[in-house]
Amino acid sequence: MILILNGPNLNMLGTREPQTYGSATLVDLEAQCEAWGAELGLAVSCRQSNFEGQLLEWIQEAEEHGFSGIVINPGALTHYSYALRDAIAGQRLPVVEVHISNVDARESFRHVSVTAGVCRGKISGLGFLGYRLAMEYLQDILGN
Repeated sequence: MILILNGPNLNMLGTREPQTYGSATLVDLEAQCEAWGAELGLAVSCRQSNFEGQLLEWIQEAEEHGFSGIVINPGALTHYSYALRDAIAGQRLPVVEVHISNVDARESFRHVSVTAGVCRGKISGLGFLGYRLAMEYLQDILGN
């Protein structure tokens, strides 16, 4: 089972900066991830929070709740949350960081990820497809 986490402001997909993120909503993204999970034979659970502490708890509890991997879009927390970085590093599940937009082609503060270094990989700039690629990668390394 794969846990898909979306951080701050991703609940605003579809209305926030559509020129950057597109017109599809978080509900659309979650439905797409569930459909891709079904195609891949993976159970998927999608969650979103604007609160760092909630994301930390979900990461810390993921293994005990039966998850085998995590796909995370930390949103702005990517660039400064050492607490999120430590939560990812402090658990045993493989984690893939995903960003809808190409963060390296945006403002300079977005070029630094404090979380990517403790993830198995980072996918950026491929829109929603990045989530599918992250799930395929986890499926491959987990042998599902």
